[in-house]
Amino acid sequence: MSYVPPHLRNNSSATVATARTPSVTLDNNNHHHHNNNHHKLAFASNNNTNANCSPSLPSFHNASRRSSAAPPSPRIFATPDPVFPQWQPSERASRMTPEQIEEVRSRLNLDVTVASDSPPAPAPIESFTDMCLDSSIMKDIAFHEYTRPTSIQAQAMPIALSGRDLLGCAETGSGKTAAFTIPMIQHCLAQPSIRRNDGPLALVLAPTRELAQQIEKEVKAFSRSLESLKTAIVVGGTNIEKQRSELRAGVEIAVATPGRFIDHLQQGNTSLSRISFVVLDEADRMLDMGFEPQIREVMRSLPEKHQTLLFSATMPVEIEALAKEYLASPVQVKVGKVSSPTTNVSQTLVKISENEKIDRLLDLLVEDASQAEKCGHPFPLTIVFVERKTRCDEVAEALVAQGLSAVSLHGGRSQNEREAALQDFRSGSTNILVATDVASRGLDVTGVSHVINLDLPKTMEDYVHRIGRTGRAGSTGLATSFYTDRDMFLVANIRKAIADAESGNTLTFATGKVARRKEKEAAAAQKEANIAFSKQLGLGAASINIEDKYKFMIAAANIKREGAADSAWDD
Repeated sequence: MSYVPPHLRNNSSATVATARTPSVTLDNNNHHHHNNNHHKLAFASNNNTNANCSPSLPSFHNASRRSSAAPPSPRIFATPDPVFPQWQPSERASRMTPEQIEEVRSRLNLDVTVASDSPPAPAPIESFTDMCLDSSIMKDIAFHEYTRPTSIQAQAMPIALSGRDLLGCAETGSGKTAAFTIPMIQHCLAQPSIRRNDGPLALVLAPTRELAQQIEKEVKAFSRSLESLKTAIVVGGTNIEKQRSELRAGVEIAVATPGRFIDHLQQGNTSLSRISFVVLDEADRMLDMGFEPQIREVMRSLPEKHQTLLFSATMPVEIEALAKEYLASPVQVKVGKVSSPTTNVSQTLVKISENEKIDRLLDLLVEDASQAEKCGHPFPLTIVFVERKTRCDEVAEALVAQGLSAVSLHGGRSQNEREAALQDFRSGSTNILVATDVASRGLDVTGVSHVINLDLPKTMEDYVHRIGRTGRAGSTGLATSFYTDRDMFLVANIRKAIADAESGNTLTFATGKVARRKEKEAAAAQKEANIAFSKQLGLGAASINIEDKYKFMIAAANIKREGAADSAWDD
């Protein structure tokens, strides 16, 4: 199927039809011909590792769910139909009672919902062996010493393997990449083999180059035993010629950023005609970055038969709308409390003036260095978040001048510089990463002990993502945030969220563009109220700052203490 760019779609009705209709010929003889004679990759169903795993037979129970597309147009070289094997877990997993399923979900902190007219979600499975995966995948799981699935893996993998659409919501560092990577490889193994100039069988869209690189690394980790399974990484800032030749030669899996993938579609370097497994990872971040038009272009041009997995760290209304439009009766899985400061991160708020920030940061890091030296430990991996690119470089230089090992990461650096900075930080040869928000999401570096917000972000959502770089995968972490008078609205929200988390309140912060607009309106309203309050006191328009705990002494009746901080949190 050739992709038609939006600006050419209105030229004729034929063009529009081409753009939206998959070039699939439903010729069963041809389909079996590909399966039997040209299949280089082993069928997952014939190669299970567990004697309890019943053989899976190819089935099209999931294939005809989207019936709104026009009838397929015949081609000389027919595109083989995708195969959706009838997956079954081991006998032991199949025998779980509803009570046992609920007990496991409760223990793993899982919240699973399905539409009332949909069949129940598959049971969570706490052992890779019981998932009846292809033997090569099991070999690679063992090689990388994965012992037990994480919460999201235990529940999301059976859903994905069973062919259902999935809306997954989990904190960063929860293991969600493997949760979609392993079922995706299993799905690709069941498909007729790729021919030259065929498009990929599976597509993962991610918001940033860094996240796409991490996903590709994970795909390679679980397909290292499969020489014939090829992956292409399709991102901006790297050689487009190399990507073009890889895509044209044929790859099973493409991991891409939306903009660059659309470029290749428009140039005819790849096609959507064989994609039957799609993952939208960090979908909330992609919408934030303005990729919604590209996501919609891809989603509405896919073949009729496909499975979609959407993962998002937060669940704003925009994501719910996207899921409603492009997912068919999805199973929704949430792990833990979504979009709230994690309770395994110890958070400190420090009131400070703007010109004291860098001196205080140096004091803090020098103290960390001497403590580490005293205990004979290496300097803890630390990320310092700042607001602007120029400040990023200034702060990194100031730290290096102080004898600390620091490197900067921001959008103004070249791809090679960014990769080198990350590599140095990951390997521990550099201990401090000074970054803008380019590093707040999707950056998975194990062992980050301390996140410092030299400049607080504008929104609660961004704060949550930043501190989520530490305390990952069950470990504990430390977050220190410097704030000035201008940050008071966000600080009140952070304090409220910390108090809620500690009291076990399940309140979650709304996220996304609509919520951010409301947050800005609330901040503006609070500013207006402060000015009005100052006038009441006869101080003109000059704004005054009164510690929350002393406000009652002035005019308690006139103050609406919305989200007021508890005195225990005052510095």
